[in-house]
Amino acid sequence: MITGVVTADLEGIIRISVRGPNGDREMIEAVVDTGFDGCLSLPPALISRLKLPWRRRGLALLADGSETVFDIHEATVRWDRQARRIAVDAADTAPLVGMALLDGYELRMQVRKRGKVIIRPLPD
Repeated sequence: MITGVVTADLEGIIRISVRGPNGDREMIEAVVDTGFDGCLSLPPALISRLKLPWRRRGLALLADGSETVFDIHEATVRWDRQARRIAVDAADTAPLVGMALLDGYELRMQVRKRGKVIIRPLPD
């Protein structure tokens, strides 16, 4: 089970450990974003600091209808007490946890200031 909290801005936040290929780790706070279909987005400065390897480019359709190209890297995260290798999208925003990382899990949020965020694995 993964837990977090809802902020005063009504964003669900969880803490997640991100590790690079050299073992460098950083604990981050990420916003749970159900409109993001990737696993995790991180700012380029953090990607560089952790020396996350580049894998490919991606193309995203933005809410305004425009398209943008972005870099996709690879990292290992601690997810529900397990090490999990995932794709990381480079984005100049706060870190985001997306639906691909939540796949197979139930997300519950008490959407109010200091409400609980609970992420539990779904039964097989």
